[in-house]
Amino acid sequence: MLRELWTALGGELEFLNKLEITGSGDLPSVFAVSDLATAAIGTAGLAAAEFVAARFGEAASVRIDRRLSSLWFALSVRPQGWPLPPLWDPLSADYEAKDGWIRLHMNAPHHCGAALSVLKAEAKKESIAREVAHWEASALEAAIVTVGGCAATMRSIAEWKAHPQGRVVAAEPLIYTRTLESGSRRAWDGPRERPLKGLRILDLTRVLAGPVATRFLAGLGAEVLRIDPPWWDEPVVVLEVALGKRCARLDLREPSDRDVFIQLLMEADVLIHGYRPEALARLGFDVEQRQKISPGLIDVTLDAYGWAGPWKGRRGFDSLVQMSAGIADAGMKQLGRNRPTPLPVQALDHSVGYFLAAAAMRGLTSRFEKGTGHEARTSLARMAALLIDHACDAHEPIAPETPDDLSENIEETAWGPARRIKPPVIIDGAPLRWDLPASALGSSEPKWQRAG
Repeated sequence: MLRELWTALGGELEFLNKLEITGSGDLPSVFAVSDLATAAIGTAGLAAAEFVAARFGEAASVRIDRRLSSLWFALSVRPQGWPLPPLWDPLSADYEAKDGWIRLHMNAPHHCGAALSVLKAEAKKESIAREVAHWEASALEAAIVTVGGCAATMRSIAEWKAHPQGRVVAAEPLIYTRTLESGSRRAWDGPRERPLKGLRILDLTRVLAGPVATRFLAGLGAEVLRIDPPWWDEPVVVLEVALGKRCARLDLREPSDRDVFIQLLMEADVLIHGYRPEALARLGFDVEQRQKISPGLIDVTLDAYGWAGPWKGRRGFDSLVQMSAGIADAGMKQLGRNRPTPLPVQALDHSVGYFLAAAAMRGLTSRFEKGTGHEARTSLARMAALLIDHACDAHEPIAPETPDDLSENIEETAWGPARRIKPPVIIDGAPLRWDLPASALGSSEPKWQRAG
């Protein structure tokens, strides 16, 4: 998988020799989830090493710990003396319909409201389950999606491969990239040990893949400014992924906030966004306009179900794609369970996040060498197709976590003191290190901090 991810980005095979893999163990799954964790984080590490080689004339070696990579694919943060809130809304669950299973994603209030409006149910799990039982799964899925909700019928791998969207996704590359017009860019002079220092990353992403990408870039010294709309929140996930960032709010439908966004974009080196296809275009910021505003921009994005086909633009999350693509069904059948059995972690989100970080750094390398902009895009569904091709052959459990796995530093987050699992990848001479603790959404002003 490491070779597949790296070559999909156009990386030179010789860089694979710079990577050393240590550690052992497998997350419990019928799929090679720990292999994917190692490969995705390793790909980001290789892209950082390539960037260092371009900037400083020496290729850094990369060492990745398979066990720590697996732990980071779950949660990296460990609260010190206070409880971690639940990761899921209790209404987000798998429900049994007349002819199979369906997953309803209810974490966001508007998604919850959409599903309840279709079901005409109370906001109680028992009420929802009772109403879902009267529906055929695919009909309910379509009805909820039509009114702006998020749902996914559990399909088998074979059913997904035969599905019109499954066929489209299978034909897409792991990542689409293209070179964009060149333009004069701010010079930056980040030191060898903080190679992205002085670079500005504008983060328009939400749970979970995009924020993972920008967290990695922040760990190499980049200034990351995350922008959310005024009404959005994701408390537990922000604690996990806002490390090293400042978080501000803008409503791009408001003229004054649009002006602020344009100014931020003009000064950004990288834009990473997770809006559905055409969402930014409807606001007047399609890819061509973004390049006009910021020539030479590194423009990196993802969506859930791919960039063409009947489900282009469909709302989706990792857990939903696992249901659609056959992952939850395969886990259920191969393990002899009686209900959907997804991956033990949100592996599609995390792997796509590190893959996006690698794409951004490859774009920065190209811009440094050739002065060109860069566009890259991928999807959770395409990463699912990669994982489905890799069954888990070994089943050595991940060794239990110990205090030695935690960094010594206390991170004073907006929610309380915490420690992090040690970084899973070591880039020689440029260790991952975050200058800011995780902060709440909207806790900063929408402006760059460092002089340009």
